[in-house]
Amino acid sequence: MATVSLDGVEKIYDNGYHAIHDLSLDIQDKEFLVLVGPSGCGKSTALRMVAGLESISGGELRIGDRVVNDVEPKDRDIAMVFQNYALYPHMSVYDNIGFALKLAKVPKEEIDVRVRKASAILELDSYLDRKPGLLSGGQRQRVAMGRAIVRQPAAFLMDEPLSNLDAKLRVQMRAEIAALQRELAVTTVYVTHDQVEAMTMGDRVAVLKDGYLQQVDTPQNLYDRPDNVFVGAFIGSPSMNLYEGRADISGDGGSVTFGSHTIGLDEHVLAARPGLKGYDGKPVIVGIRPEDFEDAAMVDGAPENRRLTSKVSLIESLGSEVMVHFRLDAKTVDSGDPDAVEESTSGNAANAVGRFNPRSRARIGENIDIAVAIENVHFFDAETRKAIWS
Repeated sequence: MATVSLDGVEKIYDNGYHAIHDLSLDIQDKEFLVLVGPSGCGKSTALRMVAGLESISGGELRIGDRVVNDVEPKDRDIAMVFQNYALYPHMSVYDNIGFALKLAKVPKEEIDVRVRKASAILELDSYLDRKPGLLSGGQRQRVAMGRAIVRQPAAFLMDEPLSNLDAKLRVQMRAEIAALQRELAVTTVYVTHDQVEAMTMGDRVAVLKDGYLQQVDTPQNLYDRPDNVFVGAFIGSPSMNLYEGRADISGDGGSVTFGSHTIGLDEHVLAARPGLKGYDGKPVIVGIRPEDFEDAAMVDGAPENRRLTSKVSLIESLGSEVMVHFRLDAKTVDSGDPDAVEESTSGNAANAVGRFNPRSRARIGENIDIAVAIENVHFFDAETRKAIWS
């Protein structure tokens, strides 16, 4: 097993396009690290540089104690799982799994032991004689995983391996891959554009945008303490609601105003975010996650200064929760995610979404009182878009 370290890694193509900027990451032995971000952010390019499939324009890449900038892919002791599985259609499952070992001239007896051990782990024993064309998408993905496992590499590299599967199978396979990684205890770098996948699988998650590393942390810390507007909006589904606002601080309390709405800030909010005290009378970006809006009728003792009133535009009932879309008289802020579908701010369309209790009596076209969990509201500097904490 091994660590994977990127120290100031750069990627500049011949046409001058700067795909990766000064990327520094230390991936620990046995860690499951996920690279996530919108389309074109550089996550697959970074993975391909680790694999040796893309040259490195600058910086240093180490696998274990060895600098591998100029080492051929086959000599890097890594195994890669691709989006399209890359199986040989004319070979059986057994031969697909063992093919790399055959090329490496591993003795037949050892190949058989490794292939059968991997197939047992992946529950492929009864499919070893079949061709890939006779397998389901999930089974083909297991074969691709088996081919990586038998090589006993220092690290696994996975490039959006679940993107070709249907939604239900993706949920099943991401749980299986995470469990398999824990069982094998192999350092793993996993690329996805799906933040839900990233949050549920990774020990840590590295968020990229436009080739720059935005933040790397545990999934929960990314959710609770995003470093900037982009991370705050990218992590979480539905996305964080973002508005232009103004902070008014007096002593150990105050308020924040966005549009015609004002909510109170108490001493606990300022204690958790002491940096807010320096923003008295200044513009801020207010970020409220959908789960921090709630039908006020479902909240005992929700104070008046933590309530908003709005008209319901759309209701999406999901059984265990209700997504309620409504209009706030406030100007929204672009999250910076090119893939995001921003809530409209035109006409009478909604520009906010809340994740309500399924027993809420919210009705389309009717006004509703909405409670805000102010202790969870996020604040960002209006110019730098950095989170306001200390």
